[in-house]
Amino acid sequence: MILPPLASHDLVVLWVELAALLAGAHLFGALARRLRQPPVVGNLLAGLLLGPSVLGQLSPTALHWFLPAGHTQGDLLQAVSQVALLVLLVVAGAETDLPLIRALGPAALSVSLSSLLVPVGAGLVAAAVLPAAFRGAGASPVSFDLLVAGVVGVSSLPVVARIVGDQGLMRRNFAQLAVAAGTANDVAGFLLATAATGLAASHAGSGSAVHLALAIAGLVVVTVVIFRIGQPVVDAALRQVRRQGPNVGGSLAVTLVAAFAAAAGAQAFGIEGALGGFLAGIVIGRSRFQQGAGLQALTRFTDAVLAPVFFATAGLRVNLETLGSPPVLLATAALVGGAMIAKFAGSLLGARLVRLPWREGAALGVALNGRGTMQVIIAGAGLTIGAFTPAAYSAAIVLAIVSSVAVAPVLAPVVKGWSGSTEERARLDEETRLDANLVVRQDRLLLATAGSPSALVAGAVLNQAWPRTLPATVLAVEGPRTSTGDEGGIRGATWMFSGRPVERRTVTSDDVLDTILAETKLGYGVLGLGASEVPGSDRLLSAVVDDIMVRCPLPMVIARRALSDPSGPPTASARRGRGSRRPGPADADDIAFSRILLPVTGSSSSRAAQEVALGLARARRARVTLLHVVTRVERGQEQQGRPATRAGQGVLRDAERFAARHDVPVRSRARHAPEAGAEIVRLAAESEADAIVLGAAVRSLAGRPFLGHTTEHVLAHASCAVVVVALPVAVPDEVARQPDQPAGSGTGASPPP
Repeated sequence: MILPPLASHDLVVLWVELAALLAGAHLFGALARRLRQPPVVGNLLAGLLLGPSVLGQLSPTALHWFLPAGHTQGDLLQAVSQVALLVLLVVAGAETDLPLIRALGPAALSVSLSSLLVPVGAGLVAAAVLPAAFRGAGASPVSFDLLVAGVVGVSSLPVVARIVGDQGLMRRNFAQLAVAAGTANDVAGFLLATAATGLAASHAGSGSAVHLALAIAGLVVVTVVIFRIGQPVVDAALRQVRRQGPNVGGSLAVTLVAAFAAAAGAQAFGIEGALGGFLAGIVIGRSRFQQGAGLQALTRFTDAVLAPVFFATAGLRVNLETLGSPPVLLATAALVGGAMIAKFAGSLLGARLVRLPWREGAALGVALNGRGTMQVIIAGAGLTIGAFTPAAYSAAIVLAIVSSVAVAPVLAPVVKGWSGSTEERARLDEETRLDANLVVRQDRLLLATAGSPSALVAGAVLNQAWPRTLPATVLAVEGPRTSTGDEGGIRGATWMFSGRPVERRTVTSDDVLDTILAETKLGYGVLGLGASEVPGSDRLLSAVVDDIMVRCPLPMVIARRALSDPSGPPTASARRGRGSRRPGPADADDIAFSRILLPVTGSSSSRAAQEVALGLARARRARVTLLHVVTRVERGQEQQGRPATRAGQGVLRDAERFAARHDVPVRSRARHAPEAGAEIVRLAAESEADAIVLGAAVRSLAGRPFLGHTTEHVLAHASCAVVVVALPVAVPDEVARQPDQPAGSGTGASPPP
């Protein structure tokens, strides 16, 4: 089949339509944002102004040119709109936080059900009393009832998320409950639209139960296929495109292919294809190999182009003239008011059933009144199958606009001055702290090991210093360049991550270096390594570790066990006098440090080491001693030999404030010595420290790593365990940021490059 070319005039009109819709949507979207309203409201108003409601009244001739009658032009614009809707829902699905929703447990279930059932029931009542001007003649009465119930009852996940996000409330518990309920609302809305469409195709209401059952069965099949088969396929594709490092183009291609395939599969089962896109988005967001930069690029393009075009196109179909008669206008006002009250009441009821505070229930009731995307989809389906008249479609869009406009100004006073429960405040404080960190962030952990005792120490450090909710991967690599290990040691490295999701992979490779480096490009935030106690005369840490440091794109935690313990790392059982042994599942947390020496210098690498050391201290209640070594004297004080304490005291004060923000008590020591490394080793011995944690910026000299004279002296001479937090070559060795300054690359929801 040869595709026929489009007429030049048709293309001219299409380009003008898209340009006008996009420009108008951005103009009114910006105006809506200035008025603290969601941009979707401005987008819909832009389409309304360019359609029959305004442009048609001002100049019918202009409207006829801009929106000519006939299938060709309408099909072109509708195709663009459908692609925009699909990608919009892919982004919404990718941003759905399923683990947090599951963690909310009964509250999420109660709010989701009650916030849906009460207004859907109200919608069914409304459908029975709406005037005949709303009922189309082309579908069964049951189709009309289901569609009205959907318009009244469902929220819109993208709109709810945008409203609470714009107000900086997305990580609040009520906001996540609203997202959970919004997700359930979206699925229910798709299901209602699917059932109504199926009933319309049968041209009879008598088979409504059968068609509803078929719609539900189709939804179950599509969901199972997408998650059970689609997830591993998407994971494999994303892993492949990321093998050589960040690949935004490849990530976008996989995302869109998956979305189009899921939409096609859903549509083949008689389900709205956009639901397939939403489910594909969830799969993409769940993949550990997805690239944050790719999703961010897709989100930016969607926000800038696709979403405005979709909502503006929906506004084009609104004709306010159809609402002009008093009965229709009164019915529309009653529909809007009843829908908002029913949604608020249902949400509040669901919150109170699980004993959430009244204020949280009220915030949920307000937030879940955000409507838009689903109303456009459901009303559009109703218009297409003939169940809705233009008046019903217009009333549905008016409902979406009015209810969404009301959310922001009502929500602000409800949440003002309310900080939530003690648990919620603790979670938010922890997320804020992690977002401001350089290294200890919310990204997956990677431990590369051949089973050495030092690798066990590295695994214990990662497990204790990072949040326990983060997953970890233990990569056991065997090859000619690995240090000698054993299977028991590799199992011990896996046991070090007891209490968190852990994946163990054993890889046999002739090139260990390339195998580990390839793995570091697959979505991790940090790499843990064990250093050899006897690296060799021409090596700093070991043959493999030295080469990894020069080429690794990730921050690294490199541990060397205590030299005084020939049998392995210190364990709690050993300290209790029961002897040393390999750690197992029963005491995976036993590798711990009770006295930590933390040298500080004020550099970014030093700040990274503070994050790790303070995380260890919080996990095991260890004592932390801050140390700043001054290696020069101030001008004019050479005779007295006093140290240059002014700058050193400033560094220590900054480190003390940072520790206070982490709720870790510390002691501070300032020392003057010609060599910082020797002084660190001396104080570690004096204070009987069982670990030194220090930072270093990796530099490459003639292809070999250089961590600085101080770090290398400590590694060579300290008898206690040493943990080096090494920032990769690409990270500038700048003064560490304060917590209120912008964080580096990546966030809590986005993966590292």
